[in-house]
Amino acid sequence: MLPELSIRDDLLNNLRAAYARMWVRLRGANRDPTALVAEIGLPILTIGAYVILYRAIGFPATAGAAVIIGGAMIAFWTNVLWNMSSQWFWEREQGNLEMYLVAPVSRMSILLGMAMGGGLNTALRALGIVLLGIFIFQVPFQLKEPLLVGVVFVLTLVALYALGMLFASLFMLYGREAWNTANLLQEPVYFLSGAYFPGFYGPIVPLAIQAAGSLIPMTIGLDAIRRLAIGGGDISSVWLHIIALVACTLILFPIARRTLNYMESLGKKEGRLTLRWQ
Repeated sequence: MLPELSIRDDLLNNLRAAYARMWVRLRGANRDPTALVAEIGLPILTIGAYVILYRAIGFPATAGAAVIIGGAMIAFWTNVLWNMSSQWFWEREQGNLEMYLVAPVSRMSILLGMAMGGGLNTALRALGIVLLGIFIFQVPFQLKEPLLVGVVFVLTLVALYALGMLFASLFMLYGREAWNTANLLQEPVYFLSGAYFPGFYGPIVPLAIQAAGSLIPMTIGLDAIRRLAIGGGDISSVWLHIIALVACTLILFPIARRTLNYMESLGKKEGRLTLRWQ
């Protein structure tokens, strides 16, 4: 029998696994410079269409700034949905999931590495989208609390990736069915998060839609970042958002852990974690 590892050794093994998975993500996503240019330049076309539309109908210039921030945050949601949640599906298709299951590390550490690598990659692209959007469309920003913006941004990412871990358990067991569900979730989340229109929490948007959108961490974080970066707000204007994001993380992370363990156990019993022809 293998000797039982100490808590310190077990923690180091999990951190090494997370680092290894993060390094693969960073290396693989940035080896082609043309893809990086496309991933930054192409979203500007969609964002630019909304900015021009809002200018044409007489919206204030801050509406364009709100759309640029929303377009940058959409990149993180796409990363969570496709490059983290659905990763278990692709790993099973390629025959790599078995190696993850027999590795002497927690599945959460592998997902953590995916989240860190994907988050850093997406942050580079989102920063490029924001800077390019500001340069092209000359939209105004009133950033008075950059540190607070950073805190809200990190809390939003943590809550989003906790949600991604929860989705990952579904992809691990149900495969293509969950993949189709992710396709269905993409456009509704764009709408419910208010990514492409300003003033989500206001009299224009029906209360029922605001309530539904508030269940998505990105909606809360996006609204808080807009209040700080565009409206020039401070802690008094986003403290409720911070509490909500922390609450989302504290709720989603334990649920994701329990769901992942349950789905893995159920998949092993039913023999649904591997492909029959492999």
